[in-house]
Amino acid sequence: MTGIPAVLDPLRPGDPGWPAFVEVLAAEHLPTDDLAEPGRAFFRIWRDGERLGFGGYELQGEDALLRSLVVVPGLRGQGLGRKVTEAVLRAAVEDGARRAWLLTTSAAPFFERMGFAPIARADAPESIRSTRQAAQLCPSSAALMMRPLASGAWRPQE
Repeated sequence: MTGIPAVLDPLRPGDPGWPAFVEVLAAEHLPTDDLAEPGRAFFRIWRDGERLGFGGYELQGEDALLRSLVVVPGLRGQGLGRKVTEAVLRAAVEDGARRAWLLTTSAAPFFERMGFAPIARADAPESIRSTRQAAQLCPSSAALMMRPLASGAWRPQE
């Protein structure tokens, strides 16, 4: 599977794959209360015919708040988290995002290796701070992180 790009399959409430998506997120203790609200884009991520995981984002102007990044159980520990994240970042760039934001309680070192840096919540744009995820669903102890995104052609960070 190495070197084969991940493919995104849009996922919406009511789709046959939606219940599995919500189930995987709930098992990982990721927020599920606001998934069906407007302004969110979620995907199943595939590579070489195998489902790798799920992910998505909320677009707030040129800012994308990454959401629900998860590798399916049984495939973890193989470096696929990077592929899932890169696929979602690529979609966000194509949708007009110039900065990616995320909140995490346990994966800050992983995201730092992908070019994200911790940001004080007070320094984030109001559009990010006021999302349900930032304002209500994630604990105040969750790290807020940001990464600039290149416009034009997507190139993952090394």
